[in-house]
Amino acid sequence: MKAVLTRVTQARVTVDDEVVGELTHPGVLALVGVHREDGQKDAETMARKIAQLRILHEETSAVDVGAPVLVVSQFTLQGRTKKGRRPSWSDAAPGPEAERLIAEVVSALRGFGLEVSEGRFGATMQVASVNDGPFTVLVDTRD
Repeated sequence: MKAVLTRVTQARVTVDDEVVGELTHPGVLALVGVHREDGQKDAETMARKIAQLRILHEETSAVDVGAPVLVVSQFTLQGRTKKGRRPSWSDAAPGPEAERLIAEVVSALRGFGLEVSEGRFGATMQVASVNDGPFTVLVDTRD
């Protein structure tokens, strides 16, 4: 499982002109891509990283300060670009499995007591955010 975690002052996900997920105050935007070999352990590890990485101001984590998290599924993070000019998506998990694991990440984050908003799985989404810092890190549960 891969994620791009961004410290944001605000973020919003819109689908067909409807806001489906939003952070109105500082928190973490998590773009999460599921690998075809990922499982429950990867979802737990990813949720722990999102919740506990000290990427907020003064080296605090979302759990430390009760910061909200916006989780957006993004299968393109699993794209391979080694050959040619067109990414390969063969490493991305099939939709139903990816949706289940994204839901497990969200559930685990809520288990940490965090306020969690979400995008809409499988939808064409517009994601708007204000990067704070800028501060962005990559997380890969396979590393």
